[in-house]
Amino acid sequence: MSPFPAWLPLRRRSIAVRLATSALLASSAILLIAAGILTTLYRENTERAFDSRLLVYANNLATDLVSPNDPESRSFTLSDPRFDLPLSGWYWQIGRADAKPRDLRTSRSLVGVPLKAASTPDSKAGVGQIRQGYGQAQDDRPLRIIERDVDLGEEGRYTVRVAGPADEIANDVGRFRFSLMVTFGLLGLSLALTTLLQIRFGLAPLAKLRNALGAIRRGESDRITGEYPRDIAPLAGEVNLLIETNREILERARTQVGNLAHALKTPLSIIVNEVAAADAPGDLSNKIREQAAVMRDQVNYHLDRARAAALAGTLGTSTEVEPALAGLVRTFGKIYRDKDIAYTVHVPSGLRFRGERQDFEEMIGNLVDNASKWAARQVSIRAEAVAQDDYPHLMVSIEDDGPGLAPEDRAAVLGRGRRLDETKPGSGLGLSIVADLVTLYRGRFRLEAASLGGLRAVIEVPGDAPTGAGPHA
Repeated sequence: MSPFPAWLPLRRRSIAVRLATSALLASSAILLIAAGILTTLYRENTERAFDSRLLVYANNLATDLVSPNDPESRSFTLSDPRFDLPLSGWYWQIGRADAKPRDLRTSRSLVGVPLKAASTPDSKAGVGQIRQGYGQAQDDRPLRIIERDVDLGEEGRYTVRVAGPADEIANDVGRFRFSLMVTFGLLGLSLALTTLLQIRFGLAPLAKLRNALGAIRRGESDRITGEYPRDIAPLAGEVNLLIETNREILERARTQVGNLAHALKTPLSIIVNEVAAADAPGDLSNKIREQAAVMRDQVNYHLDRARAAALAGTLGTSTEVEPALAGLVRTFGKIYRDKDIAYTVHVPSGLRFRGERQDFEEMIGNLVDNASKWAARQVSIRAEAVAQDDYPHLMVSIEDDGPGLAPEDRAAVLGRGRRLDETKPGSGLGLSIVADLVTLYRGRFRLEAASLGGLRAVIEVPGDAPTGAGPHA
């Protein structure tokens, strides 16, 4: 069962694309999760370090607070000059919990509004315990606040509160996040390039095997050659064995067809010769000769179909389309010289039919012959590669500017020996032969209205696109 959902286009992609995409998604997820964890840990460490600095200031203030001097005459000083700059973001404040603003001792940097308690779920911590959290200054600047309570006995409980700008933490974390993203981005790019190289190297034998199979299909080779890894070598061997077995079966079939042809044609020839030599009545002699000729034609027809059926399954047999069509056009141009028909051929160079040249010429020849019989002045032949089930196929269309056929008559003319107009020469077997051959090659054959005004015959059979050009839909 595929790990990808049915709607995902990766289900029909190549193995390389599937591996690369899977590695990319997995690596991206791992890097993003790692970046999130590292950023969180760094933020916690940065907050802890910032709190340690604030705690040093708070402890210094607490030391001054517990000195034996009178509370009103105690001096609270910190060496950091930022506590003396108004609205610098660095503040301290000392006072009882219920003290009024005028009774609070604050740094010179804190102007007007006293510091509020830190927003922390541990706000009920006991005396001597540290509380930390975030707050907001009077200029809406975010603050990191740390506070602790100091019990002076009869003098009461005092709260020491120190704050620093929280944007220093945010800026530090932001710089770390940017550096982390750059580092992980370069790491991800390195992983992607490494993965692509691994996939290319790992799948190279499969690409080599595919090219070898393509060479067999195009008729450039008769077996898979070369060395393959242990995982693929058995597959290449089995394919070669299958090709050899198929070739042996087809060879035996051709031999049997030839033997059958010889076995049937010889007695028929003897019958015809004996009838001609015998002093038999004229009507009987003519009847025997007539039926013998019909039998010979039927034998030839079915033997040809049997031969075509065997050759249609032969691997490695192909025919170049362009020269085959050029030869047919020259032939029918001479046959229908009196009609002065203009033949137009459109075919890309290098297009090939996966089958015997004789079968291709018989299919196209019957269609061109039929179009030439009914054409007024023009016959158009177009061949192209099309995509069908992800494999290249050859589509050939022949159309004429003749009277055409009604839709209900198009199926009727495909019947063996069926002729709609007895004034035209022929046996009526041409289109049925084409239909049989196309079926043998697992193709499709249809008749439709032509843009020239007459009939358009279209066949789709296995083929190969020209080198460097892919099939199109």
